[in-house]
Amino acid sequence: MSQERLAEVCNFHPTYIGQLERGEKNATLESIYRITQGLEIPISQFLEHIDMFEKDTENIPLQIYHQLLSLPLEKQKKIRKLWEDILELAE
Repeated sequence: MSQERLAEVCNFHPTYIGQLERGEKNATLESIYRITQGLEIPISQFLEHIDMFEKDTENIPLQIYHQLLSLPLEKQKKIRKLWEDILELAE
């Protein structure tokens, strides 16, 4: 689901969704509830794995993951292709 579509179904401004995704804003419990409703998942399911979203300054793969999530799908695909090429060269 695009940020724009999620914002629409949750009655948020699209900029707010982007700020949440990039970690520029902190969501309130009400916002989290509205987002989970918009995604049609129980809030309990979302909160079940909340620790995986913690930003650990020593966890480089997690940092990269968060950065990739904020990019459009086409850029994500390009980066995946580059990563596959790098891994192939490293063999």
